[in-house]
Amino acid sequence: VQLQASGGGLVQAGGSLRLSCVASERTFSLLNMGWFRQTPGKEREFVSGINYSGGSTRYADSVKGRFTISRDNSKNTVNLQMNNLKPEDTAVYYCAAGPGYTIVTDDFPRWGQGTQVTVSS
Repeated sequence: VQLQASGGGLVQAGGSLRLSCVASERTFSLLNMGWFRQTPGKEREFVSGINYSGGSTRYADSVKGRFTISRDNSKNTVNLQMNNLKPEDTAVYYCAAGPGYTIVTDDFPRWGQGTQVTVSS
């Protein structure tokens, strides 16, 4: 499966961005999806995940209450709505697909190319 992430950009603190990830896989509805982020010199970290049906979601504590993940299986798309952004949210954001509903980076075999999110103070 190929994943194409988009929607990143530069925003002021307190602003919002919506990331999208489109998958080429026809069996997208069978895949669990996740969003991760990475800053230079740091490990890639889990941000949010959604199970194959969209019925279960999970969030890192640092984004809980500000970010919302959703998916549209008819469009092979997973979205991450990011509100009340903070400078510490600045990172490259990656979408990922895998067979398991997990927060572990290594459990996701497929990754998008990443999209830069920069939040200015």
